[in-house]
Amino acid sequence: FISGAAGLIAHGLCPRARDYMFASHRSAEKGHRAVLSHLKLRPLLDLGLRLGEGTGAVLAMTLVEIAAACLSDMATFGEAGVSDREDEQVLASEPS
Repeated sequence: FISGAAGLIAHGLCPRARDYMFASHRSAEKGHRAVLSHLKLRPLLDLGLRLGEGTGAVLAMTLVEIAAACLSDMATFGEAGVSDREDEQVLASEPS
């Protein structure tokens, strides 16, 4: 909720700042839903956290890091040797 309040201030000073924000989670604090709504941010997580120590941010950053790793490090179907489904169907229908 604290970072959301900071986000509101940043958005008030420079509306384009919102383009560089993401909501890690929806806090259980009453005002946080209003903050997210005003900033038009959809949180990555909604775990009912309200510890105020950045726990939601730590969890969300792990998701962001995993997503980035999938995009940058995951093999393509060709690199992984995954065959084309149509080829498999043709081969399966041919007599042995």
